[in-house]
Amino acid sequence: MSHSVQRFDELDLTAPLVKAVTELGFETPLPIQAACIPPILNGDDVMGLAQTGTGKTAAFVLPLLSKIDISNNSPQVLVLCPTRELALQVAESFQACARYMRGFHVLPIYGGQRYSFQFNQLRRGPHVIVGTPGRIRDHIKRKTLDLSGVQTMVLDEADEMLRMGFLEEVEEIMAETPDERQVALFSATMPHQIKRITKKFMKKPVEVKIEAKTSTAENIEQVYMVVPNRAKFEALARLLETESYDAILIFVRTRVATTELAERLSARGFDVAALNGEMTQVARERTVDKLKNGKIDIVVATDVAARGLHVDRISLVINFDIPGDSEAYIHRVGRTGRVGKYGKAILFASPREKRILQSIERVTRQPLYQMEMPSHDTVTLKRVEKFRDSLADTMSTQSMGFFQDLTLELLEDMNIDILQLAAGAICMAQNDRPLQVENTKGIEGTQFDSPNRKGGRRVKNIGSHKMSRSFTVYKVKVGSDDGVEVRNILGAIANETGMNRDQVGQIRIHPKYSTVELPQDLPKDIYDHLQTTMVARKPLKLKLAEGEEASGSRRNQRPYRKPRGPREDRPPRQKRPTRVAKKAEPVKAEKPAKAKAPVKSKPKKPKTKPAAKKKRSGKPRKKKK
Repeated sequence: MSHSVQRFDELDLTAPLVKAVTELGFETPLPIQAACIPPILNGDDVMGLAQTGTGKTAAFVLPLLSKIDISNNSPQVLVLCPTRELALQVAESFQACARYMRGFHVLPIYGGQRYSFQFNQLRRGPHVIVGTPGRIRDHIKRKTLDLSGVQTMVLDEADEMLRMGFLEEVEEIMAETPDERQVALFSATMPHQIKRITKKFMKKPVEVKIEAKTSTAENIEQVYMVVPNRAKFEALARLLETESYDAILIFVRTRVATTELAERLSARGFDVAALNGEMTQVARERTVDKLKNGKIDIVVATDVAARGLHVDRISLVINFDIPGDSEAYIHRVGRTGRVGKYGKAILFASPREKRILQSIERVTRQPLYQMEMPSHDTVTLKRVEKFRDSLADTMSTQSMGFFQDLTLELLEDMNIDILQLAAGAICMAQNDRPLQVENTKGIEGTQFDSPNRKGGRRVKNIGSHKMSRSFTVYKVKVGSDDGVEVRNILGAIANETGMNRDQVGQIRIHPKYSTVELPQDLPKDIYDHLQTTMVARKPLKLKLAEGEEASGSRRNQRPYRKPRGPREDRPPRQKRPTRVAKKAEPVKAEKPAKAKAPVKSKPKKPKTKPAAKKKRSGKPRKKKK
């Protein structure tokens, strides 16, 4: 019945809320909003099951604001969130929807913020508190937060909160609230811990389940690109120049990677910022605000830092490092395509990581389509297109009189035609970013610049590197003690560099290290990349072998022998001439040698046991005269 609601004014919301929602651009309630608002307004416990990005925040914010008593300056609503980012997002939603409710006060409480600031804000008497379980429990123990007047308690993203280990804190906080309070729980899944909470703290909850055909929104285009690790940055730079986007969120694995990648992109001329857990809360909030306000368009973040990050203008998510599991992938992709908007997610996968793609497809129940690496010609066309648009805009908005006179003067003084002058001016206008992109060494001609064979799952050899077949022995820092086998090292080298089996010689495994034969003219970029290539969770740290390590290989620096062709292409084998046996010459009889007289050996004396020594008496011996 509630799913047929077409307007917010049909949901018994107050007039100020309807006005605020309309100004925010929401016209028709989403399914979860239409289903949850009436029972929450009625005071019933509600259990909503829906994926992230379905509009569930407004499903509890709007009805709870309708029930707020502005004259009562004490906490009436408590919302628990798993992360500080989500707590800030929910608090902002309350503030945005209450723009026409004079005197309304919402307070976000989370770790990393000064206690003194939170103490002062609590004394003001907030109507709604949104916080993380750890900091809320701290305030309860300090007696600085009184929950006796709480009328409604909300658990947002409950499954994530329990997965992070907050079950005990949640139960302690809920025990501090009145027994007659209302509970609204929202979760993407229903683990047994949540069932335990519903049985213990909820009274006949109204279940609202929004069925989803896929675990990720259908309005999000999901693609992947097979890229060796050494070429990922170049692939990213080309995507940023060729893809259309409003704002981008780039995911990496580590905090260090966020700053390193952001610095490299800044050097390329992109306006980018890092977002990680080591930043102060003030710096994190400043970065998120810049992204929301359009002051920056690209943010490089870790999974933890992006939890609860909801910015509507994010239209593209790039998984620079592949996520650890399918659940993390779903949360990453959920940062785009918010509330029905179009979004796109691109995943970088090395040849060794392609198996993870199958598990992601299985969990999301959506296919991942392979895309090709933008070629240098595509990047050139994009740069020329942007230059043309910028030039047209300048010519239409700026006065050209002075520059036209200057052009005529330069043509006469320099004695050149107008085409040469225009070409020189355009060349100067390039600045540090040339319009014509040159082929990148070791990048162009790889598998992602060439047509794929039967779906593009094959890895081609390195195109621009023509390596010899003479080998040099290298030492790597992994061995049998690490559980390494020959196939592990061979697979890592082939997948990370694109080298084929013929370009790798003999591999020998030792307890503490291994040796591998590689071409003598191994390119520097491949050599540098193999230093950090991981095998058995350890970097190879490739270096030239010395002494016994180098001599241990039987194929050390052996020149390459061209393989023999098919039998029908070989010249016919010539028969060897038959040997003619020579006549045997008569053998002269030799005189018999004189027999030597046998040497008489001395008879051996039979071994006799030594005579037993007589016991010495206590008397002294007599001296001989």
